[in-house]
Amino acid sequence: MTTTDTNEQLTVHGMCHDHLGAAEIIRDTFAKIADKWSLLILGMLDDAPLRFTVLRDSVPGISHRMLTHTLRNLERDGLVSRTVFAAVPPKVEYAVTELGRTAIPAVTALAKWALEHSDEIQGNRILFDDRLLGD
Repeated sequence: MTTTDTNEQLTVHGMCHDHLGAAEIIRDTFAKIADKWSLLILGMLDDAPLRFTVLRDSVPGISHRMLTHTLRNLERDGLVSRTVFAAVPPKVEYAVTELGRTAIPAVTALAKWALEHSDEIQGNRILFDDRLLGD
């Protein structure tokens, strides 16, 4: 394999071109974990396991129902574990699994990128919206 081949495989286009079914696998994975809440919740669980209410209070704007739904999807994919402790009232904690931990560097990098470029993105949105209103 040449350097060019290796570099092309490192792009999404290259991965999809070189592997049968890769586009479907990537699309499905993105659809499951790159929604509005999943990556944020996964990142929130990076430091330590959290109880449901603590997690809900840490994620601004998420409803009880949506947090439940998102945690179930992350648990189904094996990225988050759910542990129930015998207590009154019942205590439930959520934690990142070993598989989920492999995604944390990408989640952290994307979060850092979002913070570093938020002003530029917001400015571009304003310019775009102004152009639409001007047409």
